[in-house]
This record gives sequence, structure tokens and C-alpha cells, in this order.
Amino acid sequence: MNKIDISDNLAILEKENNELRNRVAELSDFIENGSVPLHWVDESGIIIWANQAELDLLGYDKEEYIGHPISDFHKDAAVIEEILNRLTAKETIRDFPARLKCKNGSIKYVVISSNVLFKDGKFIHSRCFTKDVTPLVEEEKRKNKLMTLLEESEERLRLAIEATDLGTWDWDFEENKLYISKQAEKILGLHLNDLNYHHILELLHPEDQNNVNFIIQKLKESSSNSHFDFLCRVLKSDKNSTIWIRFQGATYMDNTNKMHRIIGSVLDITELKNSETKNAELAAIVNSSNDAIVSKTLEGIVTSWNAAAEELFGFKAGEIIGQPILKLIPENRKSEEDHILAKLRAGQSLKHFETIRISKTGQLLDVSLTISPIRDITGQIIGVSKIARDISEKKQEERRKNDFISMVSHELKTPLTSILLFTQIMQKNYQDNKNDLGKQMSNKIETQSKKMIAMIRDFLSLARIEEDQLQINKESITLLSLFEEVREEAQLMISKHKIKFACAEPITIFADHDKIAQVFTNLISNAIKYSPAGGTITIGCEKKDGKVKLFVSDEGIGIAKEDQEKLFNRFYRVDNDEIAHISGFGIGLYIVSEILRYHDSAIEVESEKGSGTTFYFSLDEIGDPIPS
Repeated sequence: MNKIDISDNLAILEKENNELRNRVAELSDFIENGSVPLHWVDESGIIIWANQAELDLLGYDKEEYIGHPISDFHKDAAVIEEILNRLTAKETIRDFPARLKCKNGSIKYVVISSNVLFKDGKFIHSRCFTKDVTPLVEEEKRKNKLMTLLEESEERLRLAIEATDLGTWDWDFEENKLYISKQAEKILGLHLNDLNYHHILELLHPEDQNNVNFIIQKLKESSSNSHFDFLCRVLKSDKNSTIWIRFQGATYMDNTNKMHRIIGSVLDITELKNSETKNAELAAIVNSSNDAIVSKTLEGIVTSWNAAAEELFGFKAGEIIGQPILKLIPENRKSEEDHILAKLRAGQSLKHFETIRISKTGQLLDVSLTISPIRDITGQIIGVSKIARDISEKKQEERRKNDFISMVSHELKTPLTSILLFTQIMQKNYQDNKNDLGKQMSNKIETQSKKMIAMIRDFLSLARIEEDQLQINKESITLLSLFEEVREEAQLMISKHKIKFACAEPITIFADHDKIAQVFTNLISNAIKYSPAGGTITIGCEKKDGKVKLFVSDEGIGIAKEDQEKLFNRFYRVDNDEIAHISGFGIGLYIVSEILRYHDSAIEVESEKGSGTTFYFSLDEIGDPIPS
């Protein structure tokens, strides 16, 4: 081959190489800068290359994307795991759905098509094409949501009609036929296949036929679409009873403004009309009642107010409705309202709750309240009804009675104190003269005198409690000293009983000495009376939960469960033949309960028939005990 031929061949090769380089460059540019996102991953799932379209799709720089595990950018770990497993198994994947995480936190919906370049059976890299289908997915979601809303709307309409027992009807004027639904047939009591307007008109109560006919004629004469809503009575099939029906609907005109059709509904409102009648009767009863009848919300806002309430409290309905009920409650009793509302929210009622309220003029009124929750048809508590009865005259009579008891008690206490003093002098004299009979008689006089003084003390306490004038003077009290005092006093009244203490350590409390002594005296007296066979009466104390629990227990006849709740009511006595012979007024435990209430405590009882009784309460402990 000569030099010219070699030169020509080199030129041809150079030209072909240039063309090949140009094609490679164009192909590289097509791959790198084309609009289709592409990437490669190695056998470990690491991204080793990605074109600009891939980076732009997800918003990452090359440094943030290439060299990182492909799984970091997949929303669903199971999806990329399956893709890699299938590629490793030499499968070709087409349009595999996946979700990719963008740099800005959003999610792209894509389909992935991929296979793997293998050399000598070795996984070199994948060839992955990513297609963004987010707009298609979002549009499908939107369509599905709209379809769901449409289905839900249709279902709600169907359920609403069923739930309201609504019947529907369609009167076609062109065919002069009346179509009614099964529910409408049931409401109207119809069983005809071929219905027309006259069949319906014949069902109406004679007094309503003319009015309904007039309404229909006016609708037919109208030149535009319109709506209607009226009530009428329909005769039942037996013709002996009627029901109230509400007709509602709309008229539709044709192109010539003539009536084309009427579409409407029928609803049996007989129960509603009966309820209106009953409500009117109830309203008449409420308005004519001599007792104040008030309703309020669970937040204490007045919603109704009858004439008797106006007369009792002085507020007109327009002045008080919408106002808080607290306007009627004296400042020192406002906490009662929280207690009342709490009980009512729990579904409980209060009967004959005696308290004090205030009128518009500021006058304090003694009232007895009966309060009940108001419930809706589902049983949900939605408000409160209150009946207030003026018991001012009754309370005035009680005050006169208490004044009399107080006066008589004071008048009796003075001579009894003198009798007790003289008896103690007699005891000392008989003891010095060794006159056993005289000493025995004087001891009995002292015992009976102390019983009468205790009884008078209880009556005085009762009167002060009733007047809300019980005075509490708190001081430090050493319990063991207090127990010794009440035991010495009780020893005079017992012959079969033994009184013992159960206190593990000296304890000091802060309370009214005389009132707490009265509490223990009454509880011990109660234990003595209701332990006729004798036994041990235990006075005890123990520290518990930061307080001091004090108790008196006996081995007596016990108290039935049904009586325990009423034990602390004023003048309550258990109705039991077994104890009918035991004297008492039923005020001792009531006074105990009230004294402890003034000490911010409460008396409680544990007992079973035949197993004795324990009364207990708690008071605050203070400091170190004071030495005796």
C-alpha cells in the first residue's frame, strides 16, 4: 500500500472517530440532560450515578444524592427492598409503583422501570428509569374523594329520609298521576295502585279540605316555581281517629309557565302536636303553681321563671332569665350551687333541701328546694329544674320553738347545777360520816342530774345549730387527757361496761375542747345504750394519711345497713322492736355530726347487725403534745 492510500485511510478513520465522538457526546448529553430521570445503583444499593432530571425531580444536589443508599430516598422500605431483590435475581421491572422523598419533605409518586448490567455474572449497576406520576395519582385521589363524597351525600340523604320517617310524593300534571313512596303510603294509609289528587283530598279531615284545595289551586295558578308548607289533619282508615300531617314541597313550571309537576314530602307530626298540647298544659300548671318553679342550664344560667318565682323573689322574668342563679344566693352560701350542680350532673336529685335565698330587695328568704335534672329524649342531662317553696313561716315557728327550748334549758340548767353541787357536798358529808346508804343515794342523784345536764346541753346545742350560731373555740387538746375526762364522766352511768383506751402514742389536736368532749360523751352514751349486755367500749386514735383518726367502738347489737345512712338525721330513731324500750330523742348523733361539720370533718360508721358498731372521724394533728 502506498503512502497516498495510507493517508486516505487515516483521514477516513479520523473522520469516523470525530463522528463517533460527536455521537457519544450527544448521547451523553441526552442521558445527562434529557427530561427522563435516570439513575444507577450498585449491588449494595448505593447510587453511583444520576442524571440532572433525577436530581431535579427530587430537588437534591449531586453530593446529597450520589453515593448514598437508594433506600434513604424511598418512603416505603419494603418497596425498595423488593425492587433490589428482583433486580439481583436478574428480573426486569416495569412501571413498579413507589414513593420517593424529596428534599423539601414532600412525596413524589413514581413508577420505576429497571434492569441490571451484568458482566461475567457480576452485578455491575442497575439501569433505572423514574417516571413522575404524582399529578396522575393526585388527580385519581381527587376523583376518588369526589366519588366518596357523592356516595356519602347520597347515603346521607337516604338515611336522613329514613331517619325522619319522611314520605315523598310526585304529582305529574302531564300524565295526571300521583306517585307516592312506600313510607308516604304507610303514613296516609293508602293501598291504591292508581292514585289521583281526589283520592288524597278524600282522606283529609272535612274541616281542612277547603283550605288544602284552595292552597293547591293557588299553586296551579302561579306562573313561576314556588314552595309550600302547610299542616292538615288526615283521617285514619278506621275513620275514628285523625293524624296531623305536614306537607312540604315545590312546584315546577314548563316552558309555557304552566304547572308541570309538584314534588313534595309528607311527615306525620301527630306526636309533635300532642307534645305541644301537653307542653301547653304543663306551662299552664307551672304558671298557676303557688311554688316558684325555675329552670336553669348546667352552668347555672336561668332559662325559665314562673309567676310564683316573680312573687317570691321579686324579679320579673325579663330581669332574671339569662342571668346566673347566683343572684339569688347569699354570699355565704354560694358554695352550695357548686355542690348542687355537681350532684345534678351526676344524675342525682335533691329533695326538700332547706336553705336561704335572697330577694331582689335584699330580703333573706327561708326556702325548701326540690331540684331535679332535665333530660332530653336520649337521657342526656341538659339542664336543671328547681321548685322553691317559701318556708319562712315554718322556720319562724322553729325559731320560736328553739328559743323556747333554749330558754327552758337555761332555766333548768341553773337549778340542776345547784342540785349537783349540793349532791357532791352531801357525798362528801356521807363519806366522812360513813353513811353508805346516804352516799349511795347521793351518787344516784348525781348520776341522774348529770344525765339531765347532758340532755339539756344537747338541746341547747340543737337550738344553736338550728340558728347557725354554734360557736367553735379551737385550742390545743391532749387526747389522753380528753379521753380520761369523758371516761370519768361516763363511769357514773355504767355498771356492766368497761371503757378502755387505744392510743399508741401521745397526740395533740387543735379543736374545741368542750364540743369534742360532747362528741365523745354522746358516742359513749350511745354505745352504752345499745350494748345492753355490757362489754368493752373502746375510745381510740391513730395517725392516718397526715390526720388523726378518732373512734368509739362497742360490742353491742349493731346497726342494719339500711339505717346507717339516716343515723345522723335530726330526730331519727331506728324502728326496731329490739330497741324500742331504749329512751332517746334522736338528736345525739345529729349533734355529733353537726359539731364535726363545724370542724370541717364528718362522722362515719361501720357496723353489722349483732357485731357491734364503730363510729369514727378525723381531725388535724398539731405540733408536739403538750405535757399533762
